[in-house]
Amino acid sequence: MNTWRNASLAVTAAALLALTTACGQDKGTESPNGQNVGNASPAGQAGSGYDTDSGYGSDTGYGSESGAQSAKSKQAGQLAVWDSKKLGKVLTDSEGFTLYRFDKDTASPPKSNCEGDCAKIWPVVPAGNVTAAAGTDDALIGKVTRADGTQQLTIAGWPMYRYAKDAKPGDANGQGVGGTWFASDPNGKKAAVNADGPAGGEQADLAGLSVRKDPELGNIVVDKRGMTVYRFKKDSAWPMKSACTGACLSKWPVVAPLAKNDVSGVTTKGFVTFNRPDGLKQQSIDCWPIYTFSGDTKPGDTNGQGVGGTWYAVSPEAKLVGAPK
Repeated sequence: MNTWRNASLAVTAAALLALTTACGQDKGTESPNGQNVGNASPAGQAGSGYDTDSGYGSDTGYGSESGAQSAKSKQAGQLAVWDSKKLGKVLTDSEGFTLYRFDKDTASPPKSNCEGDCAKIWPVVPAGNVTAAAGTDDALIGKVTRADGTQQLTIAGWPMYRYAKDAKPGDANGQGVGGTWFASDPNGKKAAVNADGPAGGEQADLAGLSVRKDPELGNIVVDKRGMTVYRFKKDSAWPMKSACTGACLSKWPVVAPLAKNDVSGVTTKGFVTFNRPDGLKQQSIDCWPIYTFSGDTKPGDTNGQGVGGTWYAVSPEAKLVGAPK
């Protein structure tokens, strides 16, 4: 009996050692300044919502007003259609602000799944005082009652939203965010161009993670859509923790888990799935959680580089690119 128990303990210990070795115990954890600090705690914990020290910014945009909260109550008025060269025909409100739909919602029956912090980033468009855009079918206009009892505009059953980071008419910064948010066309469908990935399939053959040579940053990691992959200096690799939570994730969506054979030119050391406390599953490389940036609207964008002095593109070896030493 003792022999069996000892053998069982040995197997358990070996499994734990393999995991800890994979995720940094053998090499220490990289601190925000790039130094090894052994098995340290995260360099920073998650901020509270929009605090300016959180590394993901506090501005919410939306015209000249105070941001998402003021946008929330705005009626859509006379809808219009904007013919965007990048996105095709896009539905807008009376002021020319882009209207969006969310893949996690449903159109039949209409239902919104954007609540709480989500609705701060994606203000709902109220139902009522809405007129169909010229040349469109007014029968497509409807409404859905939200969980809080308010009524939201729907187009062909899809709940409509604005994006708090659209600062002026004609902006479409929400297009493709998280792979789930898209500008709406006049019929409630996703805006045709770039709705399901890069236009024309130009990036269709990319691996889940691969390497792109950026003219300024050099070799950096990109996802299957060709979008730049980032790391957050406030995260830690051992113990593996993410300091990007809540509203931060609307701006910095996690990279979903991938298979090792869906990687080209990128290290698979410490290539493990991070089971986040919020229930999301996130890919890591060299045990560092990785993200994309909602402000990058097309392949090749690196708008997240250096944001807040805490977000940086990732090298094929999982290092921070261009971060101050």
